[in-house]
Amino acid sequence: MPNSKPLTADSSGTEPVNAAVQSALRTLDAEGSGVVAIAAALKSELGEAFARAADLVRNARGRLIVTGLGKSGHIGRKIAATFASTGTPAFFVHAAEAGHGDLGMITPDDVILALSWSGEQAEMKALITYAKRFRIALIAMTAERDSTLSKAAEIALILPKAREACPHNLAPTTSSLMLLALGDALAIALLEGRGFTPVDFSVLHPGGRLGAMLKYTRDIMHTGDTVPLKPLGTRMSDALVEMTSKGFGCVGIVDSRGAIAGIVTDGDLRRHMDADLMTALVDDVMTKNPKTIRGDTLASEALEILNSSKITALIVTDASKPVGIVHLHDILRAGVV
Repeated sequence: MPNSKPLTADSSGTEPVNAAVQSALRTLDAEGSGVVAIAAALKSELGEAFARAADLVRNARGRLIVTGLGKSGHIGRKIAATFASTGTPAFFVHAAEAGHGDLGMITPDDVILALSWSGEQAEMKALITYAKRFRIALIAMTAERDSTLSKAAEIALILPKAREACPHNLAPTTSSLMLLALGDALAIALLEGRGFTPVDFSVLHPGGRLGAMLKYTRDIMHTGDTVPLKPLGTRMSDALVEMTSKGFGCVGIVDSRGAIAGIVTDGDLRRHMDADLMTALVDDVMTKNPKTIRGDTLASEALEILNSSKITALIVTDASKPVGIVHLHDILRAGVV
């Protein structure tokens, strides 16, 4: 078995820390300082350019075209995906491929967001020339104010200089994170500016756990004859049959208008367990004014109510009348966890 790496003391001198962990901490400290520097810059000159960029993208008739290459290209792909998923139509065009036909994807109504830490990649030349020729708005995201890209752009988002987390100050690390952070900040600013809601989000995220969390209660509830219901005045023996046959561990009790008046649960049975239980009326056993939920409540919110109330089912109502029932297992099967 190979020997493990030696342990050294941390800054407090009390806890041993592996050399790899020390390296990780240095990396996170370096990258974190880059994000802090962006926040400081946004409070001064970068803030004005950022606000103009947000307005330009928000008012564009076309889409946001994100471009870059190398590590900036990888970051650009992620940023484009974030914009698209939060209400800003966007896609990524590789800067090198743009000069080999992909410029045809860009229209005069679009806005280009070009990422380049140095702002001097030769592959950007065709894209810059195309933008100027067809008067396509160009936003630069770069660290070099006097770079070719920055000078060609309508708006230049100049990031503060920062040392890479790489000990040789070479591998794009801090710089990549800073591009990503500023791109995310712009996407969220546009999201909030548009009033993008969870409902809008659910339309763009129908799959996976996000899609499940954004489903409505009405999408997963049981309806019709599957809902366990009995009127006030029902004997507990009949209510128990309904409760057992429907399999939800409860039965809703409705008044003469059909509105929910109470609920009988397994807990109510245990609390009233005696020789006269089966001949008693549900009126005397039920929990009055039970927790209910609307059909337009998000499934994730329904799960929170179930957990916080320590119950396993909720009657779904519309104008106080029961229209369905949702069980904890239904929400879990839908993928909301």
